[in-house]
Amino acid sequence: RGAMSPHGELWAELPVEKRIFYSVLLFSWAVYLWEAFLAHRQRRVYRTTTHVPWELGQIMDSETFEKSRLYQLDKSTFSFWSGLYSEVEGTMILICGGIPFLWNLSGQISGRAGFGPEYEIVQSLVFLLLATLFSALTGLPWSLYNTFVIEEKHGFNQQTLGFFFKDAIKKFIVTQCILLPVTSLLLYIIKIGGDYFFIYAWLFTLVVSLVLVTIYADYIAPLFDKFIPLPEGELKQQIETMAKSIDFPLTKVYVVEGSKRSSHSNAYFYGFFKNKRIVLFDTLLEDYSALNKETVEGEEGENEETKSKTKNKKQGCKNEEVLAVLGHELGHWKLGHTVKNIIISQMNSFLCFFLFAVLIGRKELFAAFGFYETQPTLIGLMIIFQFIFSPYNEILSFCLTVLSRRFEFQADAFAKDLGKAKDLYSALIKLNKDNLGFPVSDWIFSMWHYSHPPLLERLQALKDAKQE
Repeated sequence: RGAMSPHGELWAELPVEKRIFYSVLLFSWAVYLWEAFLAHRQRRVYRTTTHVPWELGQIMDSETFEKSRLYQLDKSTFSFWSGLYSEVEGTMILICGGIPFLWNLSGQISGRAGFGPEYEIVQSLVFLLLATLFSALTGLPWSLYNTFVIEEKHGFNQQTLGFFFKDAIKKFIVTQCILLPVTSLLLYIIKIGGDYFFIYAWLFTLVVSLVLVTIYADYIAPLFDKFIPLPEGELKQQIETMAKSIDFPLTKVYVVEGSKRSSHSNAYFYGFFKNKRIVLFDTLLEDYSALNKETVEGEEGENEETKSKTKNKKQGCKNEEVLAVLGHELGHWKLGHTVKNIIISQMNSFLCFFLFAVLIGRKELFAAFGFYETQPTLIGLMIIFQFIFSPYNEILSFCLTVLSRRFEFQADAFAKDLGKAKDLYSALIKLNKDNLGFPVSDWIFSMWHYSHPPLLERLQALKDAKQE
């Protein structure tokens, strides 16, 4: 037998549960350090790239370039500190036995309400409520700082403090209304499902996710934002014509008042089978953007020079550009990207439930996290899905990022085939400008994080099309 290093011997002598515990902690810090290394590389790009690169000369003026550089630098610094905080917080919770402590506290609370230890599901729901409350409260200062310092400083935040808190409380309540009933049913299914519980549990989560996708935009999203049907007119007609040309079963087009919250812009579609709706953020539409209306109102009585200046500052896209953006979104549908993503996520979900079924009986997994006497199902789900699967989740997430970039190029190519290359080209530039995206990125950072290809690569692919 080869000689083992003293560290190796120490490791081998540790009980299994200690080895599991330390492995989880070490992996968590390894991921954190890798992310910090990538962020450091990207920050160096923000610091050193102070002039518009020549290939962007036509696309970006130096003022916007500098604005986006400073915005991204602030965001990067913020994410460094918030990331460090959550890593330390997570480590402290594990080392100090925060999970078993909260579980016992939940037991005492449900016990006082007349539910003994045999009511595991009730105790699990109290645990979930306390855990989500804790994370909402510890995350609040970070969220406030991000919204009212960083987004405010760079001109994106449109919320008042009152709106922010009302929104946060509403979000918390809506989350609990969905989370608690769904979790209790899931735990019940796992309890009574017998040997094949993982199949029933997976089917249940599949149904829940399909129901949520169906009701989200009609019943959940309107609790937070105002949705109005896109008024009759040229844009609506053009959208309907385009949808018809590719057999997209469009039923409604909405404009959402995103500008109450932030001046970032977006568009998406949702719905199943023959019932698809398109949602456009008002910040995406030049004619609807509240911010443009403000400049127009402020313009009267100004001289011609300032007028033309504000005119160039217009936010959002022209109708042709909005159509090109939608052509890209509809490309995702036509090329089956949406369905492929659902299939991948469901295959992954099934695999996770299957492995959960294999691992749930292992007492040492529970012991590793301070559960020596009991093995609550909810805690098992948490330990296995969050901690034991974390290496697998990291790899999966990277593969999905690579796939997503491929899908984005394909959707751009689809819009190009619809004859929208030129408009998509200018729309991408405008959106990048409106959202203060920084067009230069470190290659490893970009490869690991960007689910959308960097702006230059997308423009290059469209440019080749424009010249054909």
